[in-house]
Amino acid sequence: MNPIQMTPVATVLGGRSEPTDDYWGGTRAIIRIDADQFPNDATAGLEEFSHLEVAFFFHLTDQADLHPGARRPRNNPDWPAVGIFGHRNMRRQNWLGISRCRLLAVDGLDLHVEDLDAVDGTPVLDIKPWFDEFGPRGEVHQAGWTTEMLGDYFSPARG
Repeated sequence: MNPIQMTPVATVLGGRSEPTDDYWGGTRAIIRIDADQFPNDATAGLEEFSHLEVAFFFHLTDQADLHPGARRPRNNPDWPAVGIFGHRNMRRQNWLGISRCRLLAVDGLDLHVEDLDAVDGTPVLDIKPWFDEFGPRGEVHQAGWTTEMLGDYFSPARG
């Protein structure tokens, strides 16, 4: 396959400085859209939405630490070994993250968000408003270990 080149559209400012496994709840940040690429009206109408989908690049991940085969999530021996496409961690072929977060305010090209699990300085590749119609259709099910693993993922940060 041919490589794909991408140019970030924005950068995450503030929020967390280091990626961690849990306690992203209540984390607030700003997604600053690149004013050299986009006019102020690029965000027109966005304030009508409560949530965003944000695609970003895991820029702090060691790219030599790629595990394409099966392994146990968080190295927990109680959970089954699953392949790279069976979980959502940051060690991925293209280092691509996708997050759904709350949109708190639109201030020109600054998007104030909450519960974005990307850290300060993260390159943002795309931003889309959440449409209910694009959510899952039909009954949703998932592996039981995911509920256990993510029980504190969006819990408030511990002080």
